[in-house]
Amino acid sequence: MAITAQMVKELREMSGAGMMDAKKALTENDGNMEAAIDWLRTKGLAKAAKKADRIAAEGLVGVAVVGGKGVAVEVNSETDFVAKNADFQKLVSSITAAALNTATVEELAAADMGGKSVDDAITSAVAVIGEKLSLRRMELVEGDTVASYVHNAAADGMGKIGVLVAVKGADNGIAKQIAMHIAATAPLALSEADLDPVLVERERAVQTQKALEENETAAKPKPAAVIENNIIPGRMKKFLEENTLLGQKFVMNPDITVGQAAKDAGVEVTAFKRVAVGEGIEKKEEDFAAEVAKTLAG
Repeated sequence: MAITAQMVKELREMSGAGMMDAKKALTENDGNMEAAIDWLRTKGLAKAAKKADRIAAEGLVGVAVVGGKGVAVEVNSETDFVAKNADFQKLVSSITAAALNTATVEELAAADMGGKSVDDAITSAVAVIGEKLSLRRMELVEGDTVASYVHNAAADGMGKIGVLVAVKGADNGIAKQIAMHIAATAPLALSEADLDPVLVERERAVQTQKALEENETAAKPKPAAVIENNIIPGRMKKFLEENTLLGQKFVMNPDITVGQAAKDAGVEVTAFKRVAVGEGIEKKEEDFAAEVAKTLAG
């Protein structure tokens, strides 16, 4: 497969690797981007790449909680200017309120909102606001108590990141603190049992290959048993601690984990959702100078 300059550029942005290393990684893996990232990581040339690093779309996340139910809704716009628009914010607020009576984004799109469906309301808003708008997703959390947190708030109940946390037991404020923690750390799952097994095995493969290659160049190579029984389990334990909510060090008190903080507060975290605007959407690259020139020429 031919390796293009654009592919090398994209891999460099995703991994932080140098140009020649990125090109070699793509060449060695026949242009497969994910495999190239893993190859770079085994060589110690890249960080773990997260799709969330490629956030691009604009808009707002609205959150609302009533009793033991919380919803988070993402509504996208083309530019960040619209996110600051009062009409757009009113639209997001109304859609979020309607979401409390639905269970899926499909139900929400068809739900009544002032005499018209949410879908139709968005279509009408496009004509007023002047940009393409879209209802992208909705997340739902239920529990004895649900707490919410909005990061980078643009208005009450909406911002760039919305978090919901459900706990079992009498909440004394710890749920809100955990929601703030989630906004900052973006855990992949609640616990080890909730992690995607494919993701875990992929990480294990990367760490195993990396350890073997490091061992080959070490001044005093370690026995294979040490790598298999000590080094790899140690690295996987760290991976799980960093990527599962209950295993992470609590930002409010790094001496304990989130799981321990919840236990000390007499509650059990049963679910969470973190929604960031544009998460996982790759933004179209635009040449601003060319765009200006095109406008002037027109």
